[in-house]
Amino acid sequence: MTFHREREVAVQQARSLLARSDSKTLPVAVEAIARQCQISVQYVPLDDEISGMAFIRNDVAIIVVNAVHHPNRQRFTLAHELAHHILHANDLRDHVHVDTAVLQRNEKSSAGNDIKEVEANSFAAELLMPQALLKAFGRVDVNDEWKVAELARKFRVSPAAMAIRLESVQYA
Repeated sequence: MTFHREREVAVQQARSLLARSDSKTLPVAVEAIARQCQISVQYVPLDDEISGMAFIRNDVAIIVVNAVHHPNRQRFTLAHELAHHILHANDLRDHVHVDTAVLQRNEKSSAGNDIKEVEANSFAAELLMPQALLKAFGRVDVNDEWKVAELARKFRVSPAAMAIRLESVQYA
């Protein structure tokens, strides 16, 4: 399976989960979706370089989100960790998966060489900023900071995440 194929599988999983959820308005209710998946979500103050964790203990699926981070960052972290539960649950029974903040990622993950992180990011982007909803806003100039910021507010994500997502959706 290529990275492209694995990314597409992650996107399809996010779309399927979103379709089954009760979240029908913006912003996507990612915490409610996690809870519908029987995943416990906990917000805990952590070191700034840790964004979140995912693990399964005693058959209880758990996501920990850094309570110190900006709420938009927390939403992306939650969606990212949810992806690990949906896509990589077997790995989470053996160890705690710890995600570090983007600026602190190691060389392998920042280069896009860690397929599980690529999948989780693709899943999170589709869950929080679904392609179908973004396309409904029409083509957006990613250099138009005001428009990007306006969409970011509607979806409750960072302007940087929105700009990256718009580029990937519009040029797909």
